[in-house]
Amino acid sequence: MDYYKLAKKIEGYRTIFSITHILRLSRKTAMNYISELRKKGLVETTYSSNKIRRYNIRTLKHPKLGFPGIYDIVNEYSKVKLVPRYEIKVHDHKISVEEAIIRAIKSQEFRLILASLGLFNHINWTLLHKLAKEENIERKVGALYELTRRIMRVRRIDKKIFKSLMKKGNYLYIIKNFKSKDFNDIERKWKVYLPFNKADLIIYKE
Repeated sequence: MDYYKLAKKIEGYRTIFSITHILRLSRKTAMNYISELRKKGLVETTYSSNKIRRYNIRTLKHPKLGFPGIYDIVNEYSKVKLVPRYEIKVHDHKISVEEAIIRAIKSQEFRLILASLGLFNHINWTLLHKLAKEENIERKVGALYELTRRIMRVRRIDKKIFKSLMKKGNYLYIIKNFKSKDFNDIERKWKVYLPFNKADLIIYKE
């Protein structure tokens, strides 16, 4: 099966109903195809206001030369896959998982930060702490780490690093004007507003 040709055929925003209609397949077969497309980073799953699952299916065009970019790293390690309009490559070095988390936070992109939560189980805390300190986003890293612990098993943080991340200061936004309705305890502890609610994290339970 050429999954890139398949993705091209159903490219765009789709529901399971439209996919079965276009491909004339059973629901079960269509779901298996979606699963394979997700593994290849060709599907982004979202939910509509009435909880209907939607699939954004895209194929990458003209990827740039260079080292793997942040989307490559996230798609390699995270359960939540990303389908960018184009891939941004890094030309001077190969970015680490820790750097990918920092870049995701700085991007202020909802989907990218959501997917980056899956990287917390593959990190070197000493390096992540160093990079977070350089960018002055220690509390944001700490808050996202604690959020991630609510949805999956992650590597425990060293107590010394934990205390160092929890700097004093005013409340911070990870994404401007986004606050959580479900994780206020984490927000109060770190003085960081989280952009996610429980419904956003369902994808990690699939």
